[in-house]
Amino acid sequence: MNNGAGSERGARWGAGVWTVGTAALVAALPWTAHGRLPDRLATHWDFGRATPDGSMPLWAASLFPELIWLALVAIVFLALRRAEDTARRTARAWIAAALLSGGILLGGAQASVVRANLDHTDWHQARQPTPWIVATLVAAVVAGVAGWLVNSRAAASSAPATPSPSGPVLEIPRGQRVVWLSRITNPWLHLLAAVTGLVAVAALVGLASGLAAAGLLWALFSPFALTSLAVAGCSTVQARVSERGLEVTFGPLGWPTRRWPAADIESAHVEDRTPAQVGGWGYRLSGLGTTVMLRSGECLVIRARGKGSEFAVSIADAERGAALLNALSGSIERAR
Repeated sequence: MNNGAGSERGARWGAGVWTVGTAALVAALPWTAHGRLPDRLATHWDFGRATPDGSMPLWAASLFPELIWLALVAIVFLALRRAEDTARRTARAWIAAALLSGGILLGGAQASVVRANLDHTDWHQARQPTPWIVATLVAAVVAGVAGWLVNSRAAASSAPATPSPSGPVLEIPRGQRVVWLSRITNPWLHLLAAVTGLVAVAALVGLASGLAAAGLLWALFSPFALTSLAVAGCSTVQARVSERGLEVTFGPLGWPTRRWPAADIESAHVEDRTPAQVGGWGYRLSGLGTTVMLRSGECLVIRARGKGSEFAVSIADAERGAALLNALSGSIERAR
């Protein structure tokens, strides 16, 4: 079982923040440095030539990539809307890849154009920013692949898990394997990760375009980038119970992962917990042990053999997961 509604809301929030933030960044970047730019901006270089062969006025250099971005957004969301329900999970993976790679490509290209024209009085003096173009292309490809992997994983995990009877301990028929899977996403943590990540990207774009001192921009980029990564890592959690025991993965990429073999689990139960009890949201350490808190309510709680502390994760359908874990650990005990 999984929390599909939460994942859907988180995806919409993330896509909305990325769309609006990229649009604002692409449009505003030339205007933030207009006092240091020529009247016309060099915007095109033939491959292998250092001198430019095309230019645009400042307003056009701001508007043209903005229109490209809005057209791309319209196309991908129209494709998602026209996709059949059964194909939408797969379509979301490609749409995420297109939005991430397209946004980074346009933002990086705009930063490269501004940097090439910066502090020149004539656009003919601008030189082709080859290193920044290469870095932008690499970043766009990496982001596109990452977006596709994250959403492909989410689509796979949203498939219905193998059904199992409810109860504190499950009876597993001989010769059969039962797997329980649950995934949950906190859309507000997703939104916070997207906003802080966008600030970090803006600082990086400013660094690439040379708009401010490198020391100031690195001081802005570092904390926001680390915050975005840390919050994203706690915004999604997936729990899986199988013959191998319990596996809990964190973040949209399913990494890092914590594992407990079934033989090492003394007991599992369900307990209602709130953020106030465990000290807040995310990965929390408290008097109750370790809790991964993404929403109030039922948590799957395990106690490892030989350890006094507990590990809990707020997850949907926790009762079935606990029942299956108890059945697996009990069968191992009986076999000893």
